[in-house]
Amino acid sequence: MNPAGYAETFASDHGIERVYASVEEMAEQVDMAFIHSCNWDVHVARALPFVHARKAVFIDKPLAGNVRDLLQIKEWASRGAVVTGGSALRYAPEVQALRRQAAAPHSFIYALSGCANDEYYYGIHAFTLLHGLLGPGIRSVRHLGHSGQDQYELSWSDGRRGIVSVGATESSHPFYATMITQSGVEFITADSSRLYRSLLEAVMPYFSGEAPAPVQLEAVIETELAAIAARLSKERGGQPVELPSLTPDASGYDGAAFARAYREQKRFSL
Repeated sequence: MNPAGYAETFASDHGIERVYASVEEMAEQVDMAFIHSCNWDVHVARALPFVHARKAVFIDKPLAGNVRDLLQIKEWASRGAVVTGGSALRYAPEVQALRRQAAAPHSFIYALSGCANDEYYYGIHAFTLLHGLLGPGIRSVRHLGHSGQDQYELSWSDGRRGIVSVGATESSHPFYATMITQSGVEFITADSSRLYRSLLEAVMPYFSGEAPAPVQLEAVIETELAAIAARLSKERGGQPVELPSLTPDASGYDGAAFARAYREQKRFSL
């Protein structure tokens, strides 16, 4: 928790005119909301007042760490809520350009994506990068093993496959992908300085009512279900986990525990 008065000081330093006493009060006054927390377990509760107020909501990655919360977000959308979220890697120009190349009939062979740091808060970027290249339709995930990082193979319903490599490394790595097609091998790293502009350019027309959602919410949720399936496969010794088999009670990622560890890491790095 931040000390008393932190919000007022932050607002003053950054030219923010008003500080609200509660999320519920804020929800009645703003046009849209961006939900961001290192503890993804609080995302649904913090988004709910804005959904009730019929305001557009972007939930930063990861949307949630468990199936139950992901199903709740999906249910909001089914009732007409304007809601999306997830990793900005989906909208990276490099990913969009490479995806168009992979879309050529019978061109795709295999792909690999990855990044550094933890398995989910940052790792979801790698899952999203691969999903951004290949699109929806993941059928199952299996843990391949550990070699410096953990590797997972994702299988699509149409037979395509790709690998995600995630986990802590001694130094930071860029967000990267390699894709093999019939015509050659392509390697990309995402320019982090362009990620959030690309994200906003994609989602703001949807939030303003000028365009449909840039990506169906089901596709965003599928990415995070794949990461949850990856964790379960690792726990089960590499047994493939089918996405349709995931129940609301399936074990996921503990957001509160991650937030505590992340806070300590930041505190000792200052």
